[in-house]
Amino acid sequence: MQHIVKYEPTFSMLQVNLAPGEVIIAEAGSMVARSSNLAMEVKLNAGRNAGFFGKMKAVFIALLRKLVGGETFFVNHFSSPQGGWVWLAPSLSGGIRPMQLAGNSMIFSAGAYLASAGEVDLKMRWGGLRAILSKEGAFFIEASGNGQVFVTSYGAIEEIHCNGSYIVDNGHIVGFDSSLNFKIRSAGGGLMGFMASGEGLVCEFQGQGRIFIQTRNTSSLVDWITPMLPP
Repeated sequence: MQHIVKYEPTFSMLQVNLAPGEVIIAEAGSMVARSSNLAMEVKLNAGRNAGFFGKMKAVFIALLRKLVGGETFFVNHFSSPQGGWVWLAPSLSGGIRPMQLAGNSMIFSAGAYLASAGEVDLKMRWGGLRAILSKEGAFFIEASGNGQVFVTSYGAIEEIHCNGSYIVDNGHIVGFDSSLNFKIRSAGGGLMGFMASGEGLVCEFQGQGRIFIQTRNTSSLVDWITPMLPP
């Protein structure tokens, strides 16, 4: 699918040019503009399902993604028999990165998903207690199949190649290859380092694969804004 990421890395916007019959799925509220001949269909954010029970499951999964996955309850499907274009943008200022899937799978932090095209299946993945401790939330988004996934970040996106082990501050993780494992541990410096360094817990990845990080931390943004809010 033809696409261009404009105005990166601060105020990125995704421009997608659709060929006749091509479909792109995007988070609700992410559209900036589109060609007049491009149709938009609203569907539940629950992947591909069929039949009555599939639709009931779709409602449950979409609600789960809304409550714990940081995603919208609905997604918009853009397509046209004649083709067309659509512009998409995330809520926060930052980067947009296309991820190509060719039968593999990737794990993304909650809120990182912007859009997808092709035979891509999205599902919730339980991260366990380690994910809660790392402030990434109890669930991740797992994308698998064949196609493209467009992810967004707060700040620019940097790609890291892990070959052995790598340590990343938990608030800067955008996504990583599912071939990687990770564990949560203190940033170092003993109890004083944990309490006073401002780093808290970090994620130590192990194995071989890619890690995508964001140059800014949304939790730090919230901490900076909160004291300025009226009581």
